[in-house]
Amino acid sequence: MTRSIKFQGNPLTLAGRLIKAGASAPDFKVTSQDLKTVSLADFKGKIKVLSSFPSLDTPVCDLQVKEFNRRAATLSSDVAVIGISKDLPFAQKRFCQENNIKNEVVLSDYKTSSFGINYGLIIKELNLLARAVHIIDKNNTLRYSQIVPELTTPPDYEDVVRALQEVIKKEASPDKTALPGKCVPCEGGLPPMPKERIEKLIAGYRGWEVVEDKKMVKEFKFNDFADAKYFLDVLCVLSEEQGHHPTLTLIYNKVRVTLTTHASGALTENDFIMAKIFDEAGGV
Repeated sequence: MTRSIKFQGNPLTLAGRLIKAGASAPDFKVTSQDLKTVSLADFKGKIKVLSSFPSLDTPVCDLQVKEFNRRAATLSSDVAVIGISKDLPFAQKRFCQENNIKNEVVLSDYKTSSFGINYGLIIKELNLLARAVHIIDKNNTLRYSQIVPELTTPPDYEDVVRALQEVIKKEASPDKTALPGKCVPCEGGLPPMPKERIEKLIAGYRGWEVVEDKKMVKEFKFNDFADAKYFLDVLCVLSEEQGHHPTLTLIYNKVRVTLTTHASGALTENDFIMAKIFDEAGGV
């Protein structure tokens, strides 16, 4: 499924995971203005307002940071307002100093596009972030998502405020029956998943095939080699962040994925977690 926005009326393609409200918020790795790695876990116990934008050097983005910084001053310490773009940390630091941005944390996704990939906000043609606002509650559940359809227009700030007020009033209960949203370290060996559990789970994974109860395989097809290679690069970023590495084969316009847990010699929960993440990245 192709996701798109527009820039002055012209279509642009969004790449990365398709995350919907109610899902567990993916972690990500971005860079602070002093070049340290920052992740979602650094804001544990807070409600997170994530404001993404293409570049501080454009008027709408300039105003977006200033507006969220102004509104953040009225919020309690339980709410963290976080601005994210692919501007270099040095440019972000200069902008924040010149404009007295003290209530909003401004971070850079310039290294691996981790935030953009995990939240489906990478503009494929520009390698910049789409303009969007996400709200994540204290339980790390994604409660609100606004992706601005026209890149040159600002977010609907009042809609964000209304959604934030609802999140502050009521926390969502996490789904305890779902698989974890992140792989667990498996160097010491995870128990192989029973065949009955594999058969039950695989029924909800479209296009995946189980091989000898030890591997799960799927082929993703694209328009051409460039699109397939782009998807392969996205999967590499996601795999490295999860610490769970599949076999990836690029065949012209196809990417073949084979998942297994080598430390266990079989399928484990980690493989199904990765399959779900890859499907989100493929727009499934």
